[in-house]
Amino acid sequence: MKKQTSGNTVKRKLLGAGALCLVLLTLAFAACLSGRLAREREAANNGNGEQIVRLNEIRSLLSEDADPAARERLDGMIRELQAAPAAKNESAVRWLTAFYAFCVLLLAGIFFFVYRYVLRPFDRLERFAGEIAAGNLDGELPVERIDLFGQFTWAFDHMRRELRKARRCEAEAIENNKTVIATLSHDIKTPIASIRAYAEGLQENLDRTPERRERYLQVILRKCDEVAKITNDLFLHSLHDLERLTIKKEPVVIHELLRETVVSMQGGSGDLRLREPLCEAELADVDAGRIAQAIENLIHNARKYAPGSPVDIWTEQGRGYEIHIRDHGQGIPPEDMPFVFDKFYRGHNCQAAEGAGLGLFIVRYVMERMNGEVRLYNHADGLEAVLAFGS
Repeated sequence: MKKQTSGNTVKRKLLGAGALCLVLLTLAFAACLSGRLAREREAANNGNGEQIVRLNEIRSLLSEDADPAARERLDGMIRELQAAPAAKNESAVRWLTAFYAFCVLLLAGIFFFVYRYVLRPFDRLERFAGEIAAGNLDGELPVERIDLFGQFTWAFDHMRRELRKARRCEAEAIENNKTVIATLSHDIKTPIASIRAYAEGLQENLDRTPERRERYLQVILRKCDEVAKITNDLFLHSLHDLERLTIKKEPVVIHELLRETVVSMQGGSGDLRLREPLCEAELADVDAGRIAQAIENLIHNARKYAPGSPVDIWTEQGRGYEIHIRDHGQGIPPEDMPFVFDKFYRGHNCQAAEGAGLGLFIVRYVMERMNGEVRLYNHADGLEAVLAFGS
């Protein structure tokens, strides 16, 4: 059994109300007519009856040799008095019937108006909403000149046009996104192939002279820079999907994770100074990969904006667990401090260094998703960044 739509339900209710009004009007008409006829009959019986009785008495007193014209006139008067109630009843019936017909026509006109200018536009809007819900955005909704829903109909059709435009733009954006990703993915293959070729050359000891070895290493480093540039472009292109970034909620032994991350970034530079002993703790409902990403971003920023200076890393534990990363550069100008976490914002003193202004933005984003925070403190001889969990 199919479920009735709201439009059909309204129609059924309207028809039911109309039928009820017609029945009540007919009952009222019948009651008024019967009451009027009863009153007319009673009045006729009370008023004309006495006169007819008197005229009959006068007629009985007339002698047989009385004037026939007088007798005939008397009989005519009696007949007129007897016919008067019927005439009055007929007039009352005609008047009530005419009033009943007027009320029926008025009721029919009201219901026709309601159907023509309320229910039918409502049905059209309902069908139109069903088409939109089904994904059909090509059908137009015409606006009639006389329509109680005119403004609403126009707004509905305007919404359809905007939705169709937005869907078309979304499809174009998805297609452009696929094209850009495919292009960047293709472009990254060339430097990767060169890196592999020169690495295999080093593995096969083809670099028999120091000059050739140096040339191989320079090519590999240059190709690595090309890969980094392409991956940065790819990252910037996909930044609009950052809100879809997943955060795993799991327990993490934070001090071990910090030590592993620092060791992996140490390389041969020796600029990272991890202060031992680290505060030992296990954090719940955090993402180890995202924490490592935040630490790496802060260390990368310290190396980039304070080149050549050591980077001190230590932990503190009070109300929460804190990871401190401090460089010994020039810090961030005070006028830039309120904006350093904004997307694509770069300070006035870092224009010479390459970057997109996304490092601190990403660090704050992942920390907030793990119910943590990142704080920055300017010192006379550098900048201190603090990753705070549960404080």
